[in-house]
Amino acid sequence: MRDTTEVLLVDDNPADSDLTADVLGRNGFPSHIYAVSNGAEALAFLRRQGKYGNAPIPDLVILDLNLPGKDGRAVLAEVKRDPALRKTPIVVFSTSEASRDVVCSYELGANSYVSKPGSLRDFISAVTSIGEFWLGFARLPREEDR
Repeated sequence: MRDTTEVLLVDDNPADSDLTADVLGRNGFPSHIYAVSNGAEALAFLRRQGKYGNAPIPDLVILDLNLPGKDGRAVLAEVKRDPALRKTPIVVFSTSEASRDVVCSYELGANSYVSKPGSLRDFISAVTSIGEFWLGFARLPREEDR
């Protein structure tokens, strides 16, 4: 059993992605954070295809909904339909506060939905909370458990 948590961050906004990775990296829980910027890359990473052939299977995915090309909803649906991936917890972390996006995400199998706050302080607080819960308190299925 490994001592670190593998996290895949899927976000097309480099500022949000960098800040999220930075905050998670400072949370005191050992983790490796990988970032991709679109849905097609996320699926390639998760399926270990192409340049991601040696990628680890993430213990947790943090997924933005509004991505170029294949959006987060499509990624969520594909992951949760795939028997090899469906146990992977997915946290939707999106600027959308629309109830239809929240409901749709849960219907597709999201494990939680967190709206990205507009202020820097609240954004850091939200990411810190995600890290504390998912990397600190929640028990995640590891690759060897799947």
